[in-house]
Amino acid sequence: MMKGILGRKLGMTQIFLDGGVVVPVTVVEAGPCVVLQVKTPESDGYGSVQLGFSDMKRPNKPQAGHAAKAGTVAKRYVREIRGELDRAYEIGQEVLAADVFADGEMVDVIGVSKGKGTAGPIKRHNQSRGPMAHGSKYHRGVGSLGSIAANRVFKGQRMAGRMGHERVTVQNLKIVRVDPVRNLLLIKGAVPGPRNSFVTVKTTVKKK
Repeated sequence: MMKGILGRKLGMTQIFLDGGVVVPVTVVEAGPCVVLQVKTPESDGYGSVQLGFSDMKRPNKPQAGHAAKAGTVAKRYVREIRGELDRAYEIGQEVLAADVFADGEMVDVIGVSKGKGTAGPIKRHNQSRGPMAHGSKYHRGVGSLGSIAANRVFKGQRMAGRMGHERVTVQNLKIVRVDPVRNLLLIKGAVPGPRNSFVTVKTTVKKK
């Protein structure tokens, strides 16, 4: 059974469990989300529920019209939870953190990693650097780009370029605690993205 919720990463902290064990956790504001659309295999070819999170200030007409069908305002973060759903959802239904997850469940968290800007091959691809002596003219430059006889650089060579700002999934994270009053999920470990970035929390697909 697949289930999930959308939220916002608030940051990291630590909590103490029984016995004085310190656990680093990421605090995720999960919901309230609104069901914008429900897809079925009969009408769409697959089953999913489309959730929306965080109100949008200036939506365009298609965004506003799509949300109006669910009786709500347009949302900034809209994602689908695909697969065999754990329950029946209705359009316009509100989904809260405590409705979906409980303490001790294992989840996958999907987010967009921090953007690092333009980075060299050593930082971006973990390449080895050259000698740092005064006579060396090769310090942090890119290494070999292939054979001489090719007379060109093949596609896919690891070179300098934009680093980060990619969709990243971290699997098998444990929900240490659920706060139903403030709609918070305390997830063990780190999740992708900077503070206040949007994340998707779903049932893990690779259970340990």
